[in-house]
Amino acid sequence: MLRLGLPIALLWFAVDQATKWWILNYVMNPPRVIPVTGFFNLVLGRNTGVSFGLFGEARPGVLVAIAIGMVLALVVWMGRAENRLTASALGLIAGGAIGNVVDRLRHGGVTDFLDFYIGQWHWPSFNMADVGIVCGAGLLLLESFLPVKQTEPSRT
Repeated sequence: MLRLGLPIALLWFAVDQATKWWILNYVMNPPRVIPVTGFFNLVLGRNTGVSFGLFGEARPGVLVAIAIGMVLALVVWMGRAENRLTASALGLIAGGAIGNVVDRLRHGGVTDFLDFYIGQWHWPSFNMADVGIVCGAGLLLLESFLPVKQTEPSRT
């Protein structure tokens, strides 16, 4: 299933990098808050940690090494995937992880720019790499609830 998962990973990596480039070079030059709707802003943030800023004091090289190891494990899993849903989900996760690794290497942290909120409560800002990671994880969770196809033993 690498023939499906790897192109999805590359596509999602490209989407992530293109949106970050657009935000950094055009939209947030200079940085500011741009209200889009009554529940969504474009902002500019730099996350040196992982999800929700956890481990922000960790050395960037450690986080990069862990992420690269995880991507390699995802690619191995992708190669062993038995269906398209799994391969697609793993591709989204891998593409997002690679996008965030590139950010850490280039900028010392991950560029976040999507800010959703209700009233005064704001969800932590995130980016398209994070969207791919969460959607991929959601697809894997969904798959765990789907019935497994039983194959009949071959009669020889």
